[in-house]
Amino acid sequence: MHKVRSEVTGSVWKVEVAVGQRVAEGDTLLIVESMKMEIPVSATADGVVLELLVAEGEAVVDDQVLAVLSRAT
Repeated sequence: MHKVRSEVTGSVWKVEVAVGQRVAEGDTLLIVESMKMEIPVSATADGVVLELLVAEGEAVVDDQVLAVLSRAT
């Protein structure tokens, strides 16, 4: 499993993927809004979204786990 973490404190503006969706490294998973900036959170590896741990509008902090991906085989 691969954990995707937030790089900033802010709130989830938009979720771009669903659980079970296949993603490639670099695909945008969600967008965090921080200090009026939209910051994309990207997949850091190929895989499948196993779990989304946040929802739109939810506050997040730096280094918080936002999603869990399976590693592509």
